[in-house]
Amino acid sequence: MTERIDVLKTYKLYVGGQFPRTESGRYYAVKNANGKLIANMCLASRKDFRDAVVAARSAFSGWSGKSAFNRSQILYRIAEMMESRRTQLIDELLLLGYKSIDAHNEVSAAIDRMVYYAGWCDKYQQVFSSVNPVASPHFNFSVPEPTGVVAIVAAQQSALIGLVSAVAPIIAGGNTCVVLAAEQLPLSAISFAEIIHSSDVPAGVVNILTGKVSELLKYFADHMDVNAIVTYQLTNQEMQLVKEKSALNVKRVIEYNALNWLEDNAQSPYCIMDLQEIKTTWHPIETVSAGKSGY
Repeated sequence: MTERIDVLKTYKLYVGGQFPRTESGRYYAVKNANGKLIANMCLASRKDFRDAVVAARSAFSGWSGKSAFNRSQILYRIAEMMESRRTQLIDELLLLGYKSIDAHNEVSAAIDRMVYYAGWCDKYQQVFSSVNPVASPHFNFSVPEPTGVVAIVAAQQSALIGLVSAVAPIIAGGNTCVVLAAEQLPLSAISFAEIIHSSDVPAGVVNILTGKVSELLKYFADHMDVNAIVTYQLTNQEMQLVKEKSALNVKRVIEYNALNWLEDNAQSPYCIMDLQEIKTTWHPIETVSAGKSGY
């Protein structure tokens, strides 16, 4: 019997609910700690990013319009699918050079984090909304609403938990997103995309690119149809670029630094609120005074 040749996985981008190759035809090598070639990853281009933003914008109205409970169900479904593919996720982390205990802990934390934000989907509005006192016959309500399309430059030092911790609060709050995965730790990001694809998440809600921060960062920051950008542990020079480019359309800039992803303080409903706008509504009420009523 002849020796069998393994069928190696082809890692592609995830844009608009599909898995296209990069339009540029470029790839880069991903190696483990010993310098061994693990995979050839798509080197996403500016055009790939633009396509992803179009997909995210198209999906925004449908996703933000879903009930909070329905979004909660979908996020919980993602966690279920992650659990069912737990072994694959661990194997990919081991392939990248993780120790066995670290790989198991990271996958467990990523699943638990998705469950955490699934639980907050239909609760953060109650916690952060308010009825405001006003000196007129009105109810005055302030409620959070999603910002829109969010560009994410994921943590470069984390393969899975950093990615999940970035995506989960954003989609829990009704936003859509385009994510640039960790350049040298991208395997889990594409497997996570496959999980999203099979978890009732509408096409375009989450779009995942692989490539170089040095090449794509300026496009993430200056795209005029991106409403906010979230970054993790960038250098001072990179953050200066992000802030300058983001000023072109006054997009919101959220910067996270020095996070230990496995600790409880890496998850919070405030991470959802970072990408929410506060909408205030005035509603007239009937005034009852001295036996006479009216508007």
